[in-house]
Amino acid sequence: MKSTSRAAKLLLALAVILLLATLISLVDTNRGVVRMLDTMREPMIYLAAIVAALGLMFARSARWLVLAMTGATIAINLWRIWPYTMLAAAEVPLPDDVDGMSCARVLSLNVKQSNTQYDRTAALIDRVDPDILLLMETNARWLAELEPQLARYGERVERPLENTYGMIFATRLQVDAAQMVANTSADTPTLYATLRVADGARFALIGLHPRPPLPGESTASRDANIANAGARTPDDLRNVLAIGDFNDVPWSETTQRFVHEGGYRDPRAGRGSYATFPADYALLGWPLDQIFVKEGVKVETLDIGEDVGSDHLPLIAKICVDPAAADSDVGGASEPGAQAE
Repeated sequence: MKSTSRAAKLLLALAVILLLATLISLVDTNRGVVRMLDTMREPMIYLAAIVAALGLMFARSARWLVLAMTGATIAINLWRIWPYTMLAAAEVPLPDDVDGMSCARVLSLNVKQSNTQYDRTAALIDRVDPDILLLMETNARWLAELEPQLARYGERVERPLENTYGMIFATRLQVDAAQMVANTSADTPTLYATLRVADGARFALIGLHPRPPLPGESTASRDANIANAGARTPDDLRNVLAIGDFNDVPWSETTQRFVHEGGYRDPRAGRGSYATFPADYALLGWPLDQIFVKEGVKVETLDIGEDVGSDHLPLIAKICVDPAAADSDVGGASEPGAQAE
């Protein structure tokens, strides 16, 4: 009986912690420690379900209390991530109708700067053979190790850094313009590029890798910059592809502001979250690597790639651009947010 009582107390304590964390995550604040909880809604659902199952078996004296609290935890978190479950309506057809459109393969990967398994990322690039390549957390060593792969691309923009926010962009598409700007801060560059697919249809590419929310820090400036990053592109195009490690989940208030203010659609909505982090436990992880499309940018395929030694999994897509879609807004071009790097 004593062991049963101890099990009930332990499960009750876990149920309380999960419910408190869930309730705190709903607080409207810029505090990093609270914002971090928003990224963990899927894991909290799984943990709450496990605690509920154990409660049915071992928490006889507190069974219904454990079930009530874990049920509330699951319900609240499921409500917040509902659009990213397979029970919700799909936001983008997949595959979309791309008849007659020119397409391009896309590979986006946070390589993890300290990861020294360069050959695995090189092999991934060789296998996928992307037309658009965006690599994050790249320093000078990564740039040197991947030079054989990068040399195949006619257009490259590189910003190797030692602070885990370096970025490499390479493409074989025609490039009208490409630059990395200080969007979220001077040492976390954001890519803006204007590209053309084979038939000449133009689209803008945004590559984003801001800093994550951290305990003890405010996220106000970071959140505002992320939200504004996709509102306008340098050439003011309507056809836009936004990708990268947002260090944020798609259901967060910050990323939802990015989506709503920029008018984006998410091909993952209604199909699951496509979790990419942490790579070793992606089934219990969360989607930090994002893909959003706008107007005439269509998605033919979308996949999460295999583990290549990073703490992130690669995001792989095939996108197509509708030449009939209007490719620019009324009005002139504008600089997106900050000085060029």
